Amino acid sequence: MLFRRISDEKLAQYAYLIGCQETGEALLVDPERDIDRYLNIAKREGLEITAVAETHIHADFLSGARELAERTDAALYLSDEGPDDWKYEWAQGPTQSGGDYDVTWLYDGDTFAIGNIEITAVHTPGHTPEHLSFLVTDRGGGATAPMGLLSGDFLFVGDLGRPDLLESAAQVEGAMEPAARTLYESVQRVLEMPDHLQVWPGHGAGSACGKALGAVPQSTLGYEKQFNPMIEAAREGEEAFVESILAGQPEPPTYFARMKRDNKEGMPVLGGLPSPSELTVRELEDAVTSEGPTGEKPLIIDTRPGRSAYMAGHIPGSLCAPMNGSFSTVVGSLVEDENAPIVLIADEEDVEEAVRDLVRIGYDNVTGFAEIETLQRYFEAGGPSETIDEITFADFGAELQDETTGVLDVRYRLEHEEGHVEGAINVSYTRLPEREADLPEGKTLLVHCASGARAAAASSYLARAGHSVKYVNDHFRNYEPDSEEAVTA
Repeated sequence: MLFRRISDEKLAQYAYLIGCQETGEALLVDPERDIDRYLNIAKREGLEITAVAETHIHADFLSGARELAERTDAALYLSDEGPDDWKYEWAQGPTQSGGDYDVTWLYDGDTFAIGNIEITAVHTPGHTPEHLSFLVTDRGGGATAPMGLLSGDFLFVGDLGRPDLLESAAQVEGAMEPAARTLYESVQRVLEMPDHLQVWPGHGAGSACGKALGAVPQSTLGYEKQFNPMIEAAREGEEAFVESILAGQPEPPTYFARMKRDNKEGMPVLGGLPSPSELTVRELEDAVTSEGPTGEKPLIIDTRPGRSAYMAGHIPGSLCAPMNGSFSTVVGSLVEDENAPIVLIADEEDVEEAVRDLVRIGYDNVTGFAEIETLQRYFEAGGPSETIDEITFADFGAELQDETTGVLDVRYRLEHEEGHVEGAINVSYTRLPEREADLPEGKTLLVHCASGARAAAASSYLARAGHSVKYVNDHFRNYEPDSEEAVTA
């Protein structure tokens, strides 16, 4: 048996390629949408991906299951557990060519084989109602019992999948507490499984699908039974577990609701990566000042690494989104229109990475890019530009003397509750689009976070929306209030 974990570092997401080397067949579990990399890995290993399975309807990325089924005729293995409201609608309909998908609907205990590898579905709801985990048994290697559990977003290293997303992200009112109780029952079931099972989760540290995921990519069930805090909470009883699992969950990015919708109803078939054209200085200025055929100007996503460089000079209305681990979350949270034409400020060697990041969360209309050196020449040629004032916490005393100045804290709610500037408004940067209209008008907002990274993206978004902002490029630990009462802990 061949077993490969394939990682997306920005989304902290894991897909799994499981191949039977005797028959040359392979199963792909929880793929993202740019499937060429999986196909290339399989080819190098002498395998053909003949089947794709999903643990659940994902919220943090667009699935590649439909892409594979459309482009390779791979068989689909999908959950049919849970209520009718959370079924895979797209797989029940016709393919693009008018035929039917080769889909097997799975229920708890169902088994299927890829060559000599046996896969058993285990219904583990709570994170989502339809969630399945998969036990993997290498029959070709002589095994008579499972080696490990593909646990999806049910069980992570050091954590469990959050049960609040249907309510907090998909706006299903009243869903989180019943989901937490369902998750408690799933934990009881997994506690009965043997300790030797390896645990292969769907995410690692940095994912928003849990609150304290470990950085180690895999574990064993025995280890998790001993040291996973959420499993320990489940041993204290259902009420204690529900309180513990729901406490301190960070606000999910706004794009999670769209991912849920598209993965349920049907994401567009990509067919291949977008190929944005490189823009000259003149073409960049045309893109900034002219409108497209629908009357819409392209959105400029500025990926330059230096936040201060952006504040000192940027294209009006552009979004500050450096190419780092937060790129996907920034764009997904702050770009509401997934169909908007996008122009990247990025050097050519970074464009493909940015394009892959964007299509994984549903932004396919990447029309062009301008290198950073081209942007500098655009400024030198007098192209339209704007600045955002940059301050530190040392400036707060003077700034807050002005009654038309307010403080906007774009950290997560739990961070804010642990300590904040007195009178600060708290809106997580991941939820700004839905709360932006509630921000005070006629005030200059001092926008801060814990280190300056999230505040940079938020400042650019708010400036685009017409707010007067000053960017706080500083660590919150450096804030020194005039009195003890100025920070509420």
